[in-house]
Amino acid sequence: MLNQVVLVGRLVRDPELRTTDSNKSVTTVTLAIPRSFKNMNGEYDTDFIDCILWENTAKSTSEYCKKGDIVGIKGRIQSRIVEREEEKKYVTEVIAEKVTFLSSTSKKEQ
Repeated sequence: MLNQVVLVGRLVRDPELRTTDSNKSVTTVTLAIPRSFKNMNGEYDTDFIDCILWENTAKSTSEYCKKGDIVGIKGRIQSRIVEREEEKKYVTEVIAEKVTFLSSTSKKEQ
């Protein structure tokens, strides 16, 4: 069986590095990825995909990337159940194995 995904999109916000209770570095980034086709109104919709980055991948992405940068992420899809107020909710996210920095916004553009 195969569980592999490749995404290319823009970072929605600056990555923020956190440390878990077990002293592991982690960050969550959200990629904005425009669809390649138009909706019924003739507009391109955008998907927002949450990606979890661990250890060195999280550290380097937090150090070198910021909101608006284009990155490529190779990883796997993972789903989990989150319980809040006696309600179960499925969360699907991408666990990044590799992040490629494709382009960054210059200070002039911001």
